[in-house]
Amino acid sequence: MPVRTEPLVTGQVYHVFNQAIDHFPIFSHKKNIDRGLLTLYYYKFIDPGMRLSQYLTLNNDTRRSILESIEKLPCHVQIIAFCLMPNHFHLLVEQMVDQGIQTYISNFQNSFTRYYNIRQGRKGSLLLPRFKAVRIVTNEQLLHVSRYIHLNPLTSFVVDTFDKLKQYPPSSLSDYLTGQVTWPIVSPAIVLDQFSSREAYAEFCSNQASYQQALESIKHLCFEQ
Repeated sequence: MPVRTEPLVTGQVYHVFNQAIDHFPIFSHKKNIDRGLLTLYYYKFIDPGMRLSQYLTLNNDTRRSILESIEKLPCHVQIIAFCLMPNHFHLLVEQMVDQGIQTYISNFQNSFTRYYNIRQGRKGSLLLPRFKAVRIVTNEQLLHVSRYIHLNPLTSFVVDTFDKLKQYPPSSLSDYLTGQVTWPIVSPAIVLDQFSSREAYAEFCSNQASYQQALESIKHLCFEQ
């Protein structure tokens, strides 16, 4: 992965984005989505001790034991919000250690690329070599970018209603609205604690008029513009 000319700062929050080469649909099937979510979870920890592919060859009891140990490790990043789209991904993350985002994204992309290439019988890169990262400067940006990420499947017409959006599997929106998670990938408190309830955050996200008004003010944070 190319070296960034501007270092990412520990303790700061960034909107991170990358996309598949030629907009190839890499997160369009359940197996790929599930593997993507597991990869997001596994590699946020610093030095889990083995590759994810090796971990998955172990029996269930051994996996559970290893996970108990891994979950005590420090993390490269704290993930505030995420969404896997068919041909790209969005993350809202705080860098916890120096080079944390760079290392995390590199591990995530390399691991998923190896999995995908083996499964599809292909070779070569799967995602663009350099991800984009924009620092979140204000609390207002933090809230609006979390909403932008969560609304992305709806505004990109992957789903056509907000009810369907709430059920969109590869997104942290369901974590925000229900608190029920399969993998503890996301830490939503920094956003949710600013709302009176989960329902209030749902209303914040479903308010299309407010979203469109806010979008203009954060165009530089939303890479598709």
